[in-house]
Amino acid sequence: MDLRNIAIIAHVDHGKTTLVDELLKQSGAFRENQAVAERAMDSNDIERERGITILAKATSVEWRGMRINIVDTPGHADFGGEVERILSMVDGVVLLVDAAEGPMPQTKFVTSKALALGLRPIVVLNKVDKPDAEPDRALNEVFDLFSSLDADEDQLDFPHLYASGRAGWADAELDGPRKDLTALYQLIVNHVPRPRQIAHKNDDFSMLATTLGADPFIGRTLTGRVESGHLRVGATVQALSRVGQKIEQFRVSKIQAFRGLSMQEIDEASAGDIVTLAGMSKATVADTICALAVDVPLPAQPIDPPTISVSFGINNSPLAGRDGKKVQSRVIRERLMREAETNVAIRVTDTPGGEAFDVAGRGELQMGVLIENMRREGFELSISRPRVLLREEDGKTLEPIEEVTIDVDDEYAGAVIEKITGPRKGEMTDMRQTAGKTRIIAHVPSRGLIGYHGEFLTDTRGTGVLNRVFYTWAPHKGPIQGRRAGVLISIEDGEAVAYALWNLEERGRLFIGPQEKVYQGMIIGEHSRENDLEVNPLKGKKLTNVRASGTDEAVRLTTHIQFTLEEAIAYIDDDELVEVTPNAIRLRKRLLDPHERKRQARSSI
Repeated sequence: MDLRNIAIIAHVDHGKTTLVDELLKQSGAFRENQAVAERAMDSNDIERERGITILAKATSVEWRGMRINIVDTPGHADFGGEVERILSMVDGVVLLVDAAEGPMPQTKFVTSKALALGLRPIVVLNKVDKPDAEPDRALNEVFDLFSSLDADEDQLDFPHLYASGRAGWADAELDGPRKDLTALYQLIVNHVPRPRQIAHKNDDFSMLATTLGADPFIGRTLTGRVESGHLRVGATVQALSRVGQKIEQFRVSKIQAFRGLSMQEIDEASAGDIVTLAGMSKATVADTICALAVDVPLPAQPIDPPTISVSFGINNSPLAGRDGKKVQSRVIRERLMREAETNVAIRVTDTPGGEAFDVAGRGELQMGVLIENMRREGFELSISRPRVLLREEDGKTLEPIEEVTIDVDDEYAGAVIEKITGPRKGEMTDMRQTAGKTRIIAHVPSRGLIGYHGEFLTDTRGTGVLNRVFYTWAPHKGPIQGRRAGVLISIEDGEAVAYALWNLEERGRLFIGPQEKVYQGMIIGEHSRENDLEVNPLKGKKLTNVRASGTDEAVRLTTHIQFTLEEAIAYIDDDELVEVTPNAIRLRKRLLDPHERKRQARSSI
């Protein structure tokens, strides 16, 4: 059977996963009466809730005697470690662009990776049936993007289609028949080359491992594309590292291939196939799995370095162990090491004392997803404020700079520019206005963006859109001011009382409601001034023979602020932690005892 391997790349929320759903349906991968969830490729709970793709996934469709292996990739730069490796497995890419929004930062990120590998893209202008769609403008912007990324002549001469993934059609002309996706299938078959590996089908077996998995029944698994030769179940092969060092020799116990949304066991894999192997115990991502006669590893794609670090520690608050079952540092360490093994964009290191672990990754979203997964698994953690990783080169300290693209209504542009270029040390590189909207592009230090997203939504009344992607390393830009306001800190253990909270409202904004459990050192609100203030949220009204206790019920409280996980992590200061349990997110001081905090403050002067 003839074969094509493609990846679908796009900015987050431009419709990749929905389009793959339609490709599967129209190829006959599902029975007519089969119940299939919307966005079938987003199988992870967090992916479904947030409407984003986190893990790259492969599927396979058959169309007119042709097998097309399709990989659905993440759009967020935080999960770029997935994108880089996946693109080395395919021979073509379908670039999906929203006809209204045009190319966005992550479009640029994934496209630059694809063009650097020499892949010739097919451009699909999606969502052309939206009322504000401007497909011609979007197409011109795609050409400009390719040109700025140094695309060669073949890549600049790209074919394009107009489509609506949700409606299930794609056409070469904007006013075409709009019936189905036949035009897209046909273009993939005609434009994407057959895997070049097929020419090497008689050579010794070799395969580059691009994703690592774990199966409860067959153990460790590695997925990749067979670069040369054949492999049968039961064959003995070896694993070589990127520098050619032999890691292990093992017998292949299973070979699986993607068929629709499921994996099927096959007896033999050939050059060009994308398959999953089992049987290894040490081999990992970027290793070469090959015949015993091979001694030169396949070239592996380098991965962008982590840019932020967060400390994961045990939960040692007075409320520890009430929600979660996994609370020991040993169990947390095992889970983090397992994550680092399957996610090459994450790096885990032990800290002195062994009660906390530094986890370095791509961004706040990636960290938030990892923490959210762990709390759902029953872990209790204390999380520090993210720290940006710095680099030393030629005696200079370098820090990561991100390219930020912001779309806001014209009336909010001034406030956003002032915040970005002032206290956050950013440099504006471009500003364009169209139909009441302003697009601002700026280069901002990663440090300046920690905690900015919530402030940005407040400044733009929730209407602004902010996207960011790693740009370069640049000389350190000096101190950046953190949170200006102080916090309200509880001095008592117990349950918060409505009357006490009502009296505290004039001191600032509250993070808790009545009857919530609090403890000494827990942060219960934001102070209206710059200093921290210790307060008693348990202080009830003193009763006399004149007042009746029933008048307490007349207290009316302003709705308190409830942080999401990412907002809480971005909000805290260096001397604070986020306590994360399966049922609660609490903010606290690192040192709970007020005397210890004062002693440390004196010693740091």
